[in-house]
Amino acid sequence: MTASLSAAEARRMTLGAQGFSRRRPDTVSPRHLHRAMERMGVLQIDSVNVFARSHYLPVFARLGEYAPAQFDRTFFSPSSRYVEYLAHEAAFVPAEDWALWRFRMDDFRRKWERDADSWLNANGRTLAWVLDELRDRGPLRPADLRDDAPRERGGWWNWDEVKMALEHLWRVGDVAVSGRRGFERSYALAEDVIPADALAREVTRDAAIRELVLRAARAYGVASEADIADYHRIRDRAAVRHAIDDLTDAGELAPVVVRGWERLGKQVPAWTHTGAALPRRIDGAALLTPFDPVVWFRDRALRVFDLDYRIEIYVPAEKRRFGYYSLPVLVGDRIVARVDLKADRQASALLVQSAWWEPQSRASDADQIAGELLRAASWQGLERISVSGWGDAAEPIAQALHGGVVAVERHRHPRE
Repeated sequence: MTASLSAAEARRMTLGAQGFSRRRPDTVSPRHLHRAMERMGVLQIDSVNVFARSHYLPVFARLGEYAPAQFDRTFFSPSSRYVEYLAHEAAFVPAEDWALWRFRMDDFRRKWERDADSWLNANGRTLAWVLDELRDRGPLRPADLRDDAPRERGGWWNWDEVKMALEHLWRVGDVAVSGRRGFERSYALAEDVIPADALAREVTRDAAIRELVLRAARAYGVASEADIADYHRIRDRAAVRHAIDDLTDAGELAPVVVRGWERLGKQVPAWTHTGAALPRRIDGAALLTPFDPVVWFRDRALRVFDLDYRIEIYVPAEKRRFGYYSLPVLVGDRIVARVDLKADRQASALLVQSAWWEPQSRASDADQIAGELLRAASWQGLERISVSGWGDAAEPIAQALHGGVVAVERHRHPRE
């Protein structure tokens, strides 16, 4: 008989799998960062920096305050055990897993080599020059290649094509990102970045997809086929289905009915990872980036958390419903609000540009959100919090903030 879960149990199971059932440590160490990464498996990188860069936020959501410099040493340094690849979008993954992505690298290579009119076939000289430069002088930033390019820049040499060459060589696995300075990547030949045993490891396409399906199921605890495929952006759905069937036969996954998981009036098939725990409760609050695994797949966010989320960065200001870069707010096992945050470094202020309730909110949630905003301001070294009046949650949150250790002010948003 197929097991069943309530919608609330499914929320707790997935949050537990993602590390939200653990108490936040008093002091965050590198061990905690590695443990959080083990839970997620993939940490998406994004350049948006309104409040804090997106990739810093999933760690803050799970662990609380930590030193961003510690994150940089763990993930950006040349000696990092992590490397960047297109594991979801551009993301940190363990360097030892490089071979799991070779099927994707090979797909990119075949796609471009098949097309006789492709950019790749038209720019062989640029690709060869970039590889020679990295072989002789790497690691190099794109700016280093620009500064040391051939003096005669006519003819074949073109700066935009050099940047495209680096992107191509990274996608096909010939080069790897060796670190970052600020937010600028440095590149080196893959053999100069990836451990030799990881580089030499051979994994078939089917075996790689099977392992990634297993890891996605473990990271989610409970998931649909679409959820599992999206976690590592595996487009070959037939291969995903085959892997799910194989893992179910092997006892690694188990089918489950999640009550309330429906699409077009039909039950959405789902599976649990057989090692997934079901926490009795999830405590505390957390600010989630839109690129957190908990919410990055919008269909799942709607199905699991009743969160209908769209990024509004590219929406004209006068047409935005919630703000430029609103962050979903988790309280317990519910997403109860979204807040649009901005760090005003010059004024040392955390600006709450808007705050909106979600249907699952409760009156007591304002206190939890206020506490998390105070922690967020402290984490970013900001001395004040200023709350606008835009949004139905703005006033309750502003009232809950008063009496805290950070000065609280009000400001007016143009949309009020």
